[in-house]
Amino acid sequence: MPAWSSSWQLPDQIADVLPSEARHIEELRRLLLDTARSYGYELVMPPLLEHLESLLTGTGEALDLQTFKLVDQLSGRTLGLRADTTPQVARIDAHLLNRSGVARLCYCGPVLHTRADRPQATREPLQFGAEIYGHAGLEADLEAQVLALEALKTAGVSTLSVDMADVRIVGSLLAGVSMSAKTLALVHGALAAKDAGELNSLTASLGGSISTAAREGLQALLQLYGDDKVLDEAAAALKTFPGVQDALVNLKWLASHVSDVKVSFDLADLRGYAYYSGIRFAIYGQGAELARGGRYDEVGAVFGRNRPAVGFSLDLKELVSVLPPRPLKAAVRAPWAEDASLRGAIARLRADGDTVVCVLPGHEHEVNEFDCDRELVNLADGWTVQPLRMPF
Repeated sequence: MPAWSSSWQLPDQIADVLPSEARHIEELRRLLLDTARSYGYELVMPPLLEHLESLLTGTGEALDLQTFKLVDQLSGRTLGLRADTTPQVARIDAHLLNRSGVARLCYCGPVLHTRADRPQATREPLQFGAEIYGHAGLEADLEAQVLALEALKTAGVSTLSVDMADVRIVGSLLAGVSMSAKTLALVHGALAAKDAGELNSLTASLGGSISTAAREGLQALLQLYGDDKVLDEAAAALKTFPGVQDALVNLKWLASHVSDVKVSFDLADLRGYAYYSGIRFAIYGQGAELARGGRYDEVGAVFGRNRPAVGFSLDLKELVSVLPPRPLKAAVRAPWAEDASLRGAIARLRADGDTVVCVLPGHEHEVNEFDCDRELVNLADGWTVQPLRMPF
């Protein structure tokens, strides 16, 4: 194999996006941003890289491991390429906007992961998200879910479902229990995997620092998934733990206000960003998890403004991969010539929003991204658009 051939290969799980898919992604990007704007969300554009301490402070070990790091040749300081945009938006809310009331912000841009978060996923997602700062009530949680659902429906996803949980339930069961961050991550992993044996082994290793009631409560969580009956079962099984009942009431309220989709609950599933502080949700469609969000009231604390926050994000590349391909874009075929009247007719069509493809000499039969279903022809009364007589 020639030495130059390997230089064209991209890193694992990094890929070029070719014309038809790129057009689909760009159309969805505009559509989702317009949907967010219709709810009053303002667009922000954080930088792709920041000083590492600003990018990662308060986000947990998992995001640290997902972040590419490099040295700034100007300052000598360590920089990070963002693996998630929410901490940056929290910084913008805290330090640049500094509003006393509600701030609704949205964004869309690439993030980079050192490892893909699931098989076949890209390490360069195109992350779209929307976030509300400044309101602690359930109304903000509901708005985030409703906007996420509308965005996916507008994109063309059908048969959506929402799965909810609340990180405060597990937090209440583990309140006062002394364990390392590594052990806590293993406990969360065992809960998400419904691994009763591993969970029993982990809690047994904690000895007397965890009560029998808490151990039994954690084991009960492994069975607490399904429809809204789960909430009543949880209320009975976990009635002795402070805060759990309020969390269950909030989940029930949210579920009652989300319409036209199936709602389920998995009270043991804490997958997602470590900064979630309350209700979290995931939205599924086309056999895949398409959006993830929840409440993260502590995310701005490291920037000096510990105020309420809730939002969601999704990967546009993942979204496009589960949708049917878009048809080629209809266009007008025009000859190439220096004739001023032809150039004027082409300019007017483009100004009116039409795509006009000028056929260069010798390339009359080439196929490209555009489906030319009309042509610009020179008639007695001037240049006129007509149905294409012979497709090429």
